[in-house]
Amino acid sequence: MNYNNRTFKPVSNSVNGETSAETLFEYKQKDTVLTSTYSGGQIVEGHLIGLVALDGTIEMRYHQVNTKGELMTGSCVSKPEIMDNGKIRLHETWQWTSGDKSKGNSILEEI
Repeated sequence: MNYNNRTFKPVSNSVNGETSAETLFEYKQKDTVLTSTYSGGQIVEGHLIGLVALDGTIEMRYHQVNTKGELMTGSCVSKPEIMDNGKIRLHETWQWTSGDKSKGNSILEEI
């Protein structure tokens, strides 16, 4: 699976998360290395870097600055699902590595 030049937005997130439907993720991929810039909603600017497994699962780390001026960091595993329309839905399990270090789940869909 290749995520290069695909755009995703959250359709659900845990209450302790900062991304929302206003957050857009622009994915780039070269070989197994995935990167993304993202912003919108509570996120002023964010970046992620990850590795894509053969089954399309992404293991990633992220950092972002929120609208409160806080630098937040975390880790995430995203598992892909191909929707009926051929676009990708990502089922994410994440954990903050800053702040309260809480865990959460989110779903992103390709737009």
